[in-house]
Amino acid sequence: MEIKHLSHSDTFFEGKYFGTMPNGSIIYEFDLQNKNGLQMTVINYGASIQSLKIPVLKDRKVDVVLGFDNLEDYVNSYRLQSAPYFGAVIGQYAGRINNAEFVLNGNKINLSMNHNSNHLHGGFEGFSNAFWDVIDIQSNSITLQYTSKNNEENYPGEVKSNITYTLTDNNELEVSFLATTSEDTIINLTQHSYFNLDGHSEVIKNQELYVNSNKILETTTDNIPTGKFMALQGNDYDFSIPKACPSIIDTTFILNQEKELAAALYSKKNKIKMSVFTNQPAVHIYVGGNCFNQIKGKENANYSSVSGICFETQNFPDAPNHNHFPNAILKKDETYLHKTTFKFETL
Repeated sequence: MEIKHLSHSDTFFEGKYFGTMPNGSIIYEFDLQNKNGLQMTVINYGASIQSLKIPVLKDRKVDVVLGFDNLEDYVNSYRLQSAPYFGAVIGQYAGRINNAEFVLNGNKINLSMNHNSNHLHGGFEGFSNAFWDVIDIQSNSITLQYTSKNNEENYPGEVKSNITYTLTDNNELEVSFLATTSEDTIINLTQHSYFNLDGHSEVIKNQELYVNSNKILETTTDNIPTGKFMALQGNDYDFSIPKACPSIIDTTFILNQEKELAAALYSKKNKIKMSVFTNQPAVHIYVGGNCFNQIKGKENANYSSVSGICFETQNFPDAPNHNHFPNAILKKDETYLHKTTFKFETL
């Protein structure tokens, strides 16, 4: 396999050839590992996590994220009726924006309508299917950067975004976002991996889910927030006591801020627990993404709608259109900071 040495500021990085984008840009994969044998592969297409392998026995590891074996399948997945966004960074604004519009500094901004009459996950050509530059890499960490042009998908400002993935020696995957802008804009970045602690070719229905939340966002039939909050007591989506993963869910949970623990997932089969910590006000839980039997997953897996579960730590969807939602504006003299940690324990 071809090895490419990418240069940046007199530093050289090794990456294995993964594929060529339609515009001719070459995509590479980069392998990371911590001292305990936790392994991860990242590609610079969408800054996507392609694999994440957790040691469960001395001679066995389980890959706990969904993905593809080649770039062509990643590219083609964005042409499906509903793109799965496997392992990608979502931006410039994760989630839905009602009628693809908002008001900023007194000016009405019309974003691209890529989900019926609404805007979803950054538009037609969001951060998730962009070429990201590798600007730093160590044996256990990688930093990638993407600069979106002013008015890309009609967002104001040139936005420079960095993401750093780090595998700590405590078996944590740390995900750190940093972004700046040339003029006031809105931003809401998240990581969109589908997790399955039983293995990426299994189903998630036998795993237990916990969410540190007492309220969810009320939404319309188009999953647009109404601005109201719904109490979870007695609700089927109350996961304050762990219970089986749902077969379908596409819901924003408002996190209890007295502790950073956002959610947890547990596999009885492999005795793996994944805990999610974040500085964000919400986690959007999603089960239902698949390839509609049109694209095979990695290792020839047949992914279904219950193959994985997403923990999209983020601000509230449609926050720019609700004054009582957390602020989503990034000013030109400010820095956006978002940190999420996925901690893995074998029990």
